[in-house]
Amino acid sequence: MNPAAMNPAAQHADPRKLMHSILQRIATGPDLSKDIAREEAYLGMKAILDDAADPVQAGIFFIALRMKRETDDENKGILDAILEATRRVTAEVDEVVDIADPYDGYNRCLPAAPFLPALLAELGVAAVNHALDAVGPKFGVTARHVLAAAGVDVDLGPEAAARRLADPALGWAYVDQSRYCPKLHDLVNLRSRIVKRQALTTVEVLAKPVVGRRRTHFVTGYVHKPYPPIYAMLARHAGFDSGLIIRGVEGGVIPSLRQPGKFFAYQDRGEAVEGDVHPEALGIQQSVRAVPLPDDLPKSGREGDEVAIMVDVEATARAAAEAGLAALAGRQGPAYDALVLGAALILHHLGRAGTPAEAAGLARAALDSGRAAARVR
Repeated sequence: MNPAAMNPAAQHADPRKLMHSILQRIATGPDLSKDIAREEAYLGMKAILDDAADPVQAGIFFIALRMKRETDDENKGILDAILEATRRVTAEVDEVVDIADPYDGYNRCLPAAPFLPALLAELGVAAVNHALDAVGPKFGVTARHVLAAAGVDVDLGPEAAARRLADPALGWAYVDQSRYCPKLHDLVNLRSRIVKRQALTTVEVLAKPVVGRRRTHFVTGYVHKPYPPIYAMLARHAGFDSGLIIRGVEGGVIPSLRQPGKFFAYQDRGEAVEGDVHPEALGIQQSVRAVPLPDDLPKSGREGDEVAIMVDVEATARAAAEAGLAALAGRQGPAYDALVLGAALILHHLGRAGTPAEAAGLARAALDSGRAAARVR
């Protein structure tokens, strides 16, 4: 955030008085609530990150913004505070692909996306993914769970992650929110008590902990139609050179394996353009939408929670790790096809292949070689 761009009065406001003023305006009901300026959203979020705001007021801040619906400027201000609080490192590579799968995880399928960075690295594309251990509203299986079950060190700081990207034998890394933005991670308990989705659920994935020397590309997923333009706007604001926003299963970065899908993409910080993806045109013939949960998987849940249910996280993470590692080693099946589909979209977006079908062929060749599996171990 550029302090010179702020309202002078807002720059020096007492955090308690500022939050009081903000809540008086944003929490006055469906008809009378008012929007706040970007700099006020930034200062409010900064006060929360710095533990300078009362926790009750912090909760009201997020709930009230959600209920009146956040404006672009409010989302930008919240993101400004998160970007400022993030430990960011430039890797010694020209380009980095930043993959942001849902931070609240999966509970209806086995996630394959945690292994996309390893496949992309084998294809010459430095990639990083990031997540955390558990957060609402789903409290599902995250990239951290799956990669930990696969034996990956999931507690690297951004500096160590950047070194992995620059290592030709590795070329990818995972970095946890607890390491790249501890202040944001400290809000997990508050967010759990809020229960419902808030602005942080959308904005936190754009923190950008590891960047390339020349270009950094944002890849994320969505389910609901209003989100692609919001993600594209925020990605440009965060400084991502390009963005790929995919309508994926459970909001992830891999579309359905059995039906046409959609994505939105922008290049050089321009406007996002809608595109279609057809799995069968990439040689994918599947009867399932995603990697299915094993029939013998133990069920679990959070008492009284109708969203955060369905699967035992630890057992599901182990099953996802087994399926993902097997796919990286060349074993065909839904996980293999999921990685082909995700990698094809990213490679084509980056201009590494002339057509999605050509990109899918490159991904298959890398998987069939088995070499990508070695990058995980």
